[in-house]
Amino acid sequence: MNKKKWLIIGFSFLSLLMVVNILASNFFYDLAIKREQKDFLADNEDLVVSASAMNVFLEGGWREWVNTQSFENWEMESYDGLTLQGYYLEAEEKIDRTVVFSHGYLGQGRDMGLFGQYYYEELGYNVLMSDMRGHGDSDGDYIGFGWHDRLDLIDWVNRVIEHQGSDVEIVLHGLSMGAATVLMASGEELPDNVKAIVADSPYTSTYDLFGYQMNRMYNLPSFPILPTTSVVAQVRADYSLKEASALEQVKETDIPILYIHGQEDTFVPTSMTEELYGATNSHTEMKLFDNAGHGEAFAIYEETYVERLNDFLNRFVTK
Repeated sequence: MNKKKWLIIGFSFLSLLMVVNILASNFFYDLAIKREQKDFLADNEDLVVSASAMNVFLEGGWREWVNTQSFENWEMESYDGLTLQGYYLEAEEKIDRTVVFSHGYLGQGRDMGLFGQYYYEELGYNVLMSDMRGHGDSDGDYIGFGWHDRLDLIDWVNRVIEHQGSDVEIVLHGLSMGAATVLMASGEELPDNVKAIVADSPYTSTYDLFGYQMNRMYNLPSFPILPTTSVVAQVRADYSLKEASALEQVKETDIPILYIHGQEDTFVPTSMTEELYGATNSHTEMKLFDNAGHGEAFAIYEETYVERLNDFLNRFVTK
């Protein structure tokens, strides 16, 4: 076979690989980022919830609490023209402290009532929960994994200041994707009103998370599909997976951060929180919970969780 035929065969093979790579990258974009039902998570062993946590998640009194509160519906237009929905609850007694929550992947704002009830009833905070873009009643045909959401979060913070006044002190509290969101926001120029951040079960970056999950769920290496998926995300959702990095953002922050993670979390490995903790520029603390899976710490160890939370907040939120 002459050299020309070998070149044609080689070029055809590379072209085929390129087409397969592009198709696979669009598949993974649709699978994880496009707004649609995510059936692939239904049988994910890494998301199997312990019986004790499941009882709290499904039947805990916090759900009734959420359903019986008189939340104000707040609507906001994002920087890129999306209509976002928020749910604000004024404290029973006037106070200049507000918690702004960020929920997890495929969740919605009211899911953070799991924590919101405690902030409201025991700490006396005003509470703001919002549906992130691509979730709940908010607009958006893609999931931002925290990157564009960090800017939405800053807009919500400014909305709170506008409503509560310039003296309000604000805590950002996020779970899973919401935890990555509050960390991504931490590296921006946040108002001085933001006094503390609580990040429960965060990931270092969207790229790292996708790479981990591709290997764990599909036994696939990151290269070459993941870099191409990042390009697809840039084209279709206007962000790359690498730039959506909580790790790079916490290197710039000056806001105190409390990290929380379950030691048995195999969906977002505990090592990611440990890496974030080590890279954070500001005052930082970390609490790891034994025998807790992804996002389970509060449900299983509420007493210990709130004890550590209170100690942290009492030192950085003064009003």
